[in-house]
Amino acid sequence: MQDDATKLLPTSYTAIARLQEEFNRYQQEAFPVRGANFFALELNGEAGELANLEKKAWKGREIAHEDFSDEAADVMIAILNYANSRNIDLAGSVQHKMQIIDQRRLAED
Repeated sequence: MQDDATKLLPTSYTAIARLQEEFNRYQQEAFPVRGANFFALELNGEAGELANLEKKAWKGREIAHEDFSDEAADVMIAILNYANSRNIDLAGSVQHKMQIIDQRRLAED
């Protein structure tokens, strides 16, 4: 059963690696003096803005889909910038973490 269950995991993370490389080229040109601390703060700020939208939606306020989309994009950009500033292999890290998560999930079954 575990072999079938692990088939749920993504089989390729190359798109993440390629996107991270492209962001790194942009980041080096556009923001060469911004370090990891800046991008960590940016990431937390953007994640907070997304969480705030979810809180408003949870309370019953209508939030435009574009607002969620915009904030989710900001979070994605911030995590790519942070990973690049720390020389993190995001694709490899995500792949490794997904394997750990799946092992935990299977152990709970």
